[in-house]
Amino acid sequence: MNIAIAACALLGAYLLGSLSGSLLLGRLRGVDIRTLGSGNAGGTNAFRTQGTAFALGTIAIDIGKGALAAWLAMQLGGQWFEPAQARALGWGAALTATVGHVWPLWHGFRGGKGAATAMGGVAMLWPQIAPVLLGLWIITLILSGYAGLSTILAGLALAVAALLLPETGEPLRPAFCAAIALLLLYTHRGNLQRMRAGTESRFDKARLLHRMRRRA
Repeated sequence: MNIAIAACALLGAYLLGSLSGSLLLGRLRGVDIRTLGSGNAGGTNAFRTQGTAFALGTIAIDIGKGALAAWLAMQLGGQWFEPAQARALGWGAALTATVGHVWPLWHGFRGGKGAATAMGGVAMLWPQIAPVLLGLWIITLILSGYAGLSTILAGLALAVAALLLPETGEPLRPAFCAAIALLLLYTHRGNLQRMRAGTESRFDKARLLHRMRRRA
């Protein structure tokens, strides 16, 4: 019975994760951003092709569904499992929600890269690390202008933090963080290839130090 409950929670998290923010909002606007810009159904492409308000809405939905999936799984797990097991179910749900975002059932298995949804799960389950990851992301973006590189480094930092800061009763946290880091490397493999080739697009407006040096 408990295995069936856990499986239902993970399946529900995947289905929730399959609700893509950019594609849902795009339907209201009559656009599919997978046909525009980089072709990715994520916040960066939403910003570049549809503007700030659309991108913020996309990110809010994608972060929210990751957090909601983890919270619902823990609530359900709390009715049937020990506290540590309920937490483990929350981590599993955060991962399956992220997988749902990358390969969404409702959108032909063509979704985004998973960073915002993963961050939502992390913010719910490990809120202390979320500001650190966000700060690293912002600093990297300011220094490099590469959103993809910022996300990859934040994912790797998450995995390292989980190894260096073990938590009693959280056996799945390091596994989740390692899986997310690997998933982000995979979904951003095109970004890495373009950076190596020197063709990756930059957010020049975010490169504050570069702009200050040019003005000087």
